[in-house]
Amino acid sequence: MQPVEIIPGDSPVVLGVPHAGTFVPEKIWANLNETGHKLADTDWHVDRLYTGLLPGATMVKANFHRYVIDANRDPEDASLYPGQNTTTLCPTTDFDGCPIYLDGKEPGSDEIQARRLAWHAPYHAALEAELERVRARHGIAILYDCHSIRSKVPYLFEGTLPDFNTGTNGGTTCAAEIEQAVVDLTSNAAGYTSILNGRFKGGWTTRHYGRPDTGIHAIQMELAQSTHLATEDTPFAYDEAKAERLRGHLRTILFALADLAPALKPHKKTSEETTHG
Repeated sequence: MQPVEIIPGDSPVVLGVPHAGTFVPEKIWANLNETGHKLADTDWHVDRLYTGLLPGATMVKANFHRYVIDANRDPEDASLYPGQNTTTLCPTTDFDGCPIYLDGKEPGSDEIQARRLAWHAPYHAALEAELERVRARHGIAILYDCHSIRSKVPYLFEGTLPDFNTGTNGGTTCAAEIEQAVVDLTSNAAGYTSILNGRFKGGWTTRHYGRPDTGIHAIQMELAQSTHLATEDTPFAYDEAKAERLRGHLRTILFALADLAPALKPHKKTSEETTHG
């Protein structure tokens, strides 16, 4: 199994999909317990949800499961949310705080490093290469990082999660126009709830690549799985009717971002501005 699947396109929008993969190597699978084998923390069907919404959008998808290694965590395993419950680079618990490994079978530091090199690094090498290719073509690249999570996870957050959870790390990872466009569209989506920089402010991917001054903008969308799944437990089935309704809003968001791109290209200084700037 290749670590990453790339569907290249000619749009300024790049879709990152780090958590929809379900592949677990046999050696790792043998060390997981029954809880781990549920793969409950998968971003179920997110790749399917976004496929075909924006013609020409590039998609970079991790094929491996986040229990192998989490492609949206700092490779040095620094916490994204200090002081709050979260999972690590190589998770040993699920989103409910329950162990996912058999006793004594958790990965050690050498195993974690090996997994990082075999899975995490290739995913980000591919994502970075696609962002650079798209930026070279358009003068700008907009990374839209695609995620989903159960709408109720008491270990991670209180109550019920809003349907649309937009993350820009406090407005630092993308132009204000991008953030505002997404906020406007999600807040006006009839029948859905939304929030900006709530419990999910953007993971490592968004924070690492989002450098608006260089022409690379990043924004994370965490969807509550109640918006597109028939059930948020086994078998995590895709609900066609729910998904099609949601896809209409996601399509509008992606088209809006693509339309914004030309106006957001970094300004190149003229020789006179360079001399007197």
